[in-house]
Amino acid sequence: MNPFEEIYIGDCLIKNRFAMAPMISSLADVDGSTNEVHMKYLTERAAGGFGLIITEYSFVPSRNSRGSRNQLSFARPDQEPRFNRMAENIHSYGSKIFAQLVHAGGKAITENGELPFAPSPVMYNGRMPKEMSEQDIEDVIDAFALSAKIAELSGFDGIELHGAHGYLVHEFLSPALNKRNDRWGGSLENMLRFPQEIIKRVREEVSIPVGIRLSLYEDDQDGYPPEHGLKIAESLKTVDYIHFSAGRNAPPGSSAPFYYPNAHILKRLTRKPSVKTMIVGSITDKETVENVLETVDMVSIGRESLADSFFPEKIRKGIMPRPCIRCNQACRNFAHGQVRCTVNYETGRETVFQIQELHGDVKIAGAGVAGMEAAIYLARCGMHVTVFEKSGNIGGQINDIYETNQKNEFSKLVSFYRAEAARLGIELKLNHEVSEKDVDIWLAEGHRYPEIIEKDEMCVDSNIYAHLDECLRLAGRRKIVMTERSLSSLDRSRQNVFRKIAQDSGITFVKEPDDRFSVSIIEKKQNDLGTAVRKGVSEAMRFASELRW
Repeated sequence: MNPFEEIYIGDCLIKNRFAMAPMISSLADVDGSTNEVHMKYLTERAAGGFGLIITEYSFVPSRNSRGSRNQLSFARPDQEPRFNRMAENIHSYGSKIFAQLVHAGGKAITENGELPFAPSPVMYNGRMPKEMSEQDIEDVIDAFALSAKIAELSGFDGIELHGAHGYLVHEFLSPALNKRNDRWGGSLENMLRFPQEIIKRVREEVSIPVGIRLSLYEDDQDGYPPEHGLKIAESLKTVDYIHFSAGRNAPPGSSAPFYYPNAHILKRLTRKPSVKTMIVGSITDKETVENVLETVDMVSIGRESLADSFFPEKIRKGIMPRPCIRCNQACRNFAHGQVRCTVNYETGRETVFQIQELHGDVKIAGAGVAGMEAAIYLARCGMHVTVFEKSGNIGGQINDIYETNQKNEFSKLVSFYRAEAARLGIELKLNHEVSEKDVDIWLAEGHRYPEIIEKDEMCVDSNIYAHLDECLRLAGRRKIVMTERSLSSLDRSRQNVFRKIAQDSGITFVKEPDDRFSVSIIEKKQNDLGTAVRKGVSEAMRFASELRW
């Protein structure tokens, strides 16, 4: 299917089949209101061609509804003026915007000293919530209806209910979490009652389309299979669309790292649903978009929309987008930071990042990540850029990666640099060594951590990405022992898969280092690919500012 065909959701016409997936940004104000930074972040994706923007999960006005810090909310009428401006911004690019509404349920953060509540008292990340009373349930249903009304009055085009990822609506739908034996649990019909009542009340309050996000399956050991998720989707009444994600608590959920195939959720959808459907999950290139649209009606683009806000427009124009390498680094730090992307300096900085109008020549030493980022920025500003590289390749330390899955994904960034150099007229002089006095920007020497000394028994206590990769490379011919904290730099999904790959290769894990360990480097903020991206752009912006003196 052509991804640029129009599509109706209810009576709302979407200009193409690209939706920006709802993702936590932590850009909202502390009280849940939007602001200039948050609006610009979303508006940039509308400018980039996404036909539908779905807000991040936004809490409804109910006790312990919030799931994270700086979370967006549709909770008060006094939020409407700013939300109206957000909708106007999105509409100015011919795009539509839907509000995703959530109650975090058993996964809520505690705000008032009161325990969170859930359908049943089942453990959530070490906490036991209270079981919801009938009054609690009715109050939450009313809260969803109120938030939906606020969104409609603010000019939003639709509502998406969050029924995935272990939040409250999903908790009612999951047999592992809903142990009730009253009218809200037990049979599938009863488990469907809670979301169905929310849909009914929301439809009584608004005239805009209403859809729901569901987990097609749960990754947990006691999780339900895709057949159950598909049955839920096709049993719900009066919904305008289903948005399939995956997962409850166990990784990988929707944000699968590079160890998993592209479109990993779609691969477990056994047939085309009988309801209008969009799906998310590792959709990062044109080919995958087209494959997904053979089965469902719309593609929901998550991390790739962080890597390149102009993903749809670049596909339309035949330009290679900046690739998401599915590293799950910067984009998974929402407990402590705001939305960022390892490979895209602009993400989350849209209000301060500027492409200036410049002229003239600039010479850069180093065609690693930092050097190529500096070159791309200055070329976009209008300068003629020459990059000198003493080796025969661009991409720097990316070329040294051993692990096959990671190398395949990270190498896409090198391909992007080659494509951008050709598109922007950047002159690459490989196998050409220069001195600092010969160039304007010196980025020839990237940061390198000490190499691991190879010996018969290697005991490694290091969370440095390059060291983890080196241990895999040497595992076949050396005895290797690693500490558990060596995995501390990885998100849960990467930890699980790396540990399995390492153990299958003969690597042993211990809890604490002892006197055998000659390598011990644990850094909270290590120099990595993201550091190199930031360094390159920062150096280019500094150089550009000096030209204005």
